[in-house]
Amino acid sequence: MTQQLSKTADSDRFLRTPTDLGSDATRDIAAGLAGLLADVFTLYLKTKNFHWHMSGPNFRDYHLLLDEHGDQIFAMTDAIAERARKIGGTTIRSISDIAGRQRILDNNADYVGPQDMLAELHGDNKQLVAELRRVHELCDSYSDIATASLIEGWIDESERRGWFLYEICRA
Repeated sequence: MTQQLSKTADSDRFLRTPTDLGSDATRDIAAGLAGLLADVFTLYLKTKNFHWHMSGPNFRDYHLLLDEHGDQIFAMTDAIAERARKIGGTTIRSISDIAGRQRILDNNADYVGPQDMLAELHGDNKQLVAELRRVHELCDSYSDIATASLIEGWIDESERRGWFLYEICRA
């Protein structure tokens, strides 16, 4: 127990970036960002999984689309983690940390049909948008304009991915 308290004290001593947001804002927003980061990593890996395991007559188009989506999703990860650090918080540290925070579900099925893949990713992107909006509201409550601004861009990107996936699934 003493060793754990010492590690927490070291974390506070060495990793707390000065900010005017206050300790409650730092704690709550960093926690919200860590949850988002876990979901984004989960969605990234699921998107790549489906990209790697795509099959069927529209293989090339879907394969390339999911590759593009994966790149876009992965690009969010560093910005999310660095924002948590900029405001004096910490972020995720491991795969098990992601697993403990993620709200988007994994898909470990041996085979998923192309339309089911795209429909699942559509739902996951909608879920990510809902989580982004929730953290945006939290940022608004603490007047954290910079984090809210970043989140607005991610909402737009996620809605675009969802729109493309929805239109493909309507066919």
